[in-house]
Amino acid sequence: MLTTIGTFLLMEGVTWCTHKFVMHGFLWYLHEDHHQPKYQNLFEKNDLFFVIFALPSSLFIYFGLEQQIYYLAAIGFGILLYGIAYFLVHDVLIHQRFKWFKHTKNRYLLGLRKAHKIHHKKLGKHEGECFGMLFVPFKYFKKPKLT
Repeated sequence: MLTTIGTFLLMEGVTWCTHKFVMHGFLWYLHEDHHQPKYQNLFEKNDLFFVIFALPSSLFIYFGLEQQIYYLAAIGFGILLYGIAYFLVHDVLIHQRFKWFKHTKNRYLLGLRKAHKIHHKKLGKHEGECFGMLFVPFKYFKKPKLT
């Protein structure tokens, strides 16, 4: 269980690095359509990253269970749980691809959404900030001051 939780937490760093250096780097051609103002189709090329992350998760789970090396399966389940959280936060909450959490007032979820919107203000490959998903700078969680 600790291996699964640790892997889940570690995945935020993996996601940050992958987002900044791979998605906004040499695989920009897969991620670029995600930075366009509107979705053109139900799916976009960027969705291939779900497959890319699902592959190691599936392999860790399969070989961990098959070979009875259970810490490998635990790693795979940590990646899987992060993928589920990523889908719920990124595609459902932030981009509203599915209209499940339209009216949340949760400060944490609103902060995540605000940080990601800042990330999408820049449409280019090299500009950007807030590459993480579940842990973003505290400034996005502050309530706006009334003047």
